[in-house]
Amino acid sequence: MSIVKAGIVGCGNISSIYFQNCTTFDHLAIVACADLDLRRAQTQGNKYNIPKACTVDELLQDQEIDLVINLTIPKAHAEVCLKALEAGKHVYTEKPLVVTMEEGQQILEKAKEKGLLVGSAPDTFLGAGIQTAIQVIEKGEIGTPIGASAFMIGRGHEHWHPDPAFYYDVGGGPMFDMGPYYLTALTALLGPMIRLSGSTRISYPERTILSQPKAGTKLEVKTPTHISGVIDFASGAIGTITTSFDAFGRSSLPPIEIYGSEGTLLVPDPNTFHGPVKIRKRDEHEFVEVPLTHHYDENSRGIGVAEMAEAIIYGEKHRASGEMGYHVLEAMHGFHIASSTGSHYQMKSTCHKPDPLPAGHRFPHVETKI
Repeated sequence: MSIVKAGIVGCGNISSIYFQNCTTFDHLAIVACADLDLRRAQTQGNKYNIPKACTVDELLQDQEIDLVINLTIPKAHAEVCLKALEAGKHVYTEKPLVVTMEEGQQILEKAKEKGLLVGSAPDTFLGAGIQTAIQVIEKGEIGTPIGASAFMIGRGHEHWHPDPAFYYDVGGGPMFDMGPYYLTALTALLGPMIRLSGSTRISYPERTILSQPKAGTKLEVKTPTHISGVIDFASGAIGTITTSFDAFGRSSLPPIEIYGSEGTLLVPDPNTFHGPVKIRKRDEHEFVEVPLTHHYDENSRGIGVAEMAEAIIYGEKHRASGEMGYHVLEAMHGFHIASSTGSHYQMKSTCHKPDPLPAGHRFPHVETKI
């Protein structure tokens, strides 16, 4: 096999960037797209010259397709992934991997049974910004990582999203919405987590939608909207994370900071692919920007799919793996469990810390492989 043939399930807003980017890789071909609304699939198929627009069942039954890219809503992730695996297809899904830990375990077990790969967004950690930050740590420029902090502070989706109800329902909230970006980045930077503690609250039991077309509609808040957690990493580093939909005004703090024995590293927003990356070493008085060492500093969603396609072709491990996606999922639940039980949560899963990409790497490995 020299080309992985993929089909996209879920042709909503986020699908456009996947169609745009995934059709540019020589070793990956998008041959079909599907949606519960067939007209939406046809619209995207026509826009991006996809050969086949069809129903979800038709796509899953298509023997030509090797890989399913699952861009459905989180509550549908498990059903689509399990059906695709049962049909003998590899799966890459948008974040989070699934909603519940039980669903995540089912997917990983089914993939192992079938000898198939599971990949999970976010793949932003493969971008220029975070890969540069990883290289700084790997070269020892901040010494031994001691700690980290992460902040995702916002005012809530009812101020701008056309249909924000999901974000305040069970399975929503700032941790499940944005936590995957931050926890995936921290895992890529520092390795797997072993113990958590957390506190959560619902600050406003009812919210009013302020955006069109549902302005004035009242929402009952069913999930915590301000979560703070402490993370013990297997490496010995200690991290803190706060995600919130309850703060009116953005924080001036960088999204992620890594504290080392020889310096501090400022890591860019993990919901982006670019920089800046800044470092302040021992005895220096200012942070200095580090030149980006890697490609993919634009919106490059889909490079996780491209890397997974290489893994399928060459029988290699891929970095945006289902195992890491499940590890992050368990951690998000772990903060809530720790808060409700008043005790530490011991992580039951682990994952491989993704190997850094070589500086200047592009997909596919045209110089050595394809």
